[in-house]
Amino acid sequence: MIEPLTAEHVIADKAFDTNKFRAHLADRGITAVIPPLASRKQPIPYDKDLYKERHLVECFINKIKHFRRVATRYDKTVPAYLGFVAIASFMVWLR
Repeated sequence: MIEPLTAEHVIADKAFDTNKFRAHLADRGITAVIPPLASRKQPIPYDKDLYKERHLVECFINKIKHFRRVATRYDKTVPAYLGFVAIASFMVWLR
């Protein structure tokens, strides 16, 4: 799913804290901003300030899910769905 991704950083939660995923990102030159699991013997450092940006994305997704058409995915084609996500984004932005 992340193959076509071009980014400098990937911000993810603890569920994505695996050595395999981190290695895959490192091979592609992407910095992983993932807090380490509590079970790690050697915690891996991460940028805590950049990780705080994840909250903004989570809040935005929660806001556009208030639009029933986005939340239930009535549109079955990708262009139609992304079009309505764009409309929902504009509506959130205008509030």
